[in-house]
Amino acid sequence: MDNIHHLDISDEQALDNAGLRVTAVRLLIWRQVRHSFHDAFSLADLEAALPTVDRSTLFRTVGALTDAHLLHEIDDGSGAQKYCVCHHDDTRHCRGHVHLTCLRCHRTFCLTNVEIPSVPLPQGFQPEETEYVVKGICQQCRQA
Repeated sequence: MDNIHHLDISDEQALDNAGLRVTAVRLLIWRQVRHSFHDAFSLADLEAALPTVDRSTLFRTVGALTDAHLLHEIDDGSGAQKYCVCHHDDTRHCRGHVHLTCLRCHRTFCLTNVEIPSVPLPQGFQPEETEYVVKGICQQCRQA
């Protein structure tokens, strides 16, 4: 992706630049996650937002968007896989950032401006992926 941030271009161009064939369903799902979910979402959230799209199509499309590095997976310990739109300039690498998970409402929030801190690793260890999730109680739940 020639140094153009995928969030600064059209929905169609983002899919095309990521190597995905632009179809009506992919475009519908990508628009939903790109413009409606400002934090992490689950397949159940997506299913509720797009009730006319069957679950298997949602699952396959989210998988394709994840494989194309337009979304990244978050294991927040809730038992439900969550996804977040990648904020990056390179379709091969999604910049790692910190996530917050509320232990009461189970929502997960992205702190896209806070990168995962560097961790000294033993010599010879090759990391493949890094998760950084801070668990606590969100402001909304604290006020309830």
